[in-house]
Amino acid sequence: MSDPKIPKLYHRDTPHWQQAQREQFWQLNEGKSSPFDTSPDKLEALAESSLSVNGRLYAQSNAGLMWTHLANRQAFYRHRLIPHQLVDVNERSTATTLFGHKVSAPIGFAPIGINKIYHPKAELPVAKVAGELRLPYALSTAGSSSIEDVAASNDEGRQSGRAVNVEGAKNDEPVRFFQLYLPHDDELAVSLMQRAVDSGFTACILTTDTWQLGFRHPDIHTSNYAFYRGIGADLGLTDPVFQQRLREAGIDPKKQPEEAGAMWIDNVWHGRAFSWEKIPGVMAKWKELSGGKPFCIKGIQSVSDAQHCVSLGIDGIVVSNHAGRQVDGAVASLDALEDIIDAGIGSKLTVMYDSGVRGAADVMKALCLGAKFVWIGRLWVWGLSVMGEEGVRHIMRNLLAEFDIMMLTAGVNSVDDLTRDRLWSGPRSYPLIAEKAKL
Repeated sequence: MSDPKIPKLYHRDTPHWQQAQREQFWQLNEGKSSPFDTSPDKLEALAESSLSVNGRLYAQSNAGLMWTHLANRQAFYRHRLIPHQLVDVNERSTATTLFGHKVSAPIGFAPIGINKIYHPKAELPVAKVAGELRLPYALSTAGSSSIEDVAASNDEGRQSGRAVNVEGAKNDEPVRFFQLYLPHDDELAVSLMQRAVDSGFTACILTTDTWQLGFRHPDIHTSNYAFYRGIGADLGLTDPVFQQRLREAGIDPKKQPEEAGAMWIDNVWHGRAFSWEKIPGVMAKWKELSGGKPFCIKGIQSVSDAQHCVSLGIDGIVVSNHAGRQVDGAVASLDALEDIIDAGIGSKLTVMYDSGVRGAADVMKALCLGAKFVWIGRLWVWGLSVMGEEGVRHIMRNLLAEFDIMMLTAGVNSVDDLTRDRLWSGPRSYPLIAEKAKL
């Protein structure tokens, strides 16, 4: 499908993402070259050379001995896609719907905090590219840009000349999620949710696996914590309730950025957990403020927790182990997804997936196992680190091209065709990778 005349012959409701491949093959004839190699290992290495030591460590650090991070990748290897031949996929569609919103692919920008350590413009170029590509974007409470600025950048992307068209989508309507780390200050929590509602966020995702940062050896060794260095607390510092708390504490954020940053993040994380009893009230407040928009929980890894979400009326869950950054030696997120779907949870709420995704094949495998949607994290972080906005755009357009081409080559007409019978799955037996076995 690289022939530029072919797309004109077939009707598709989503862009011909695969054309990115042809464009990059042709560039040499025009004296151009691709910005960088988007294979994950090459991309990570390039990002390493672009980042500061602390930025590199924070991007790479996982909990403990990193066994959970390893398990995430190994779980993908035990599943194999089964291609179907001689299928007419000329009018295939990469589109799907998420909480009633049609989006260009079942791929979203996962919430990642402190983007300022990866690029001076922080979350803004990421939100902009998500808007251009008509992909859902999730902003972290630990973000280093204001809620309002991120929403404006996302809107700018949707309205730009680069924005893609997705037939049947409401192109004037954003699809963006506010990922909430619930503050210990209830008034501050309400303020954050209200700001997200006022800024047109589609849904709230409450993340429940980060009462405290996981024990990450390299970060601890180097005292690598941006908030305590006065970096990355912008989302909190722009909140009127938190500004009042700073005044009450006698802290001037301009003169005391470290103290202000510490006070912000100490209010969001750091050792004070809450139980399931808190969830109904938080969800009810979000529903009240937003007029009934979806409320989700991120960090679910057990069938019992997923069932609890069903009983509470949660709209969706993100099956995630925080990409291995919180609990060392934990179950692989993909294995948890399989268990949760096998328990029938997918018919009762929207099941989304996160953790360990490195390419289109991983996205397809998670969808085949029953996920409705897949969130991507480290790939776009590396792109942002290497080349800012253009880096994010390059990595995500290539990921979409890879997904589109894999649908073509595997005989898949729509996202709905990605079902369990498209997978061959081996036993859950994960031998240690040699490098890890030396630890």
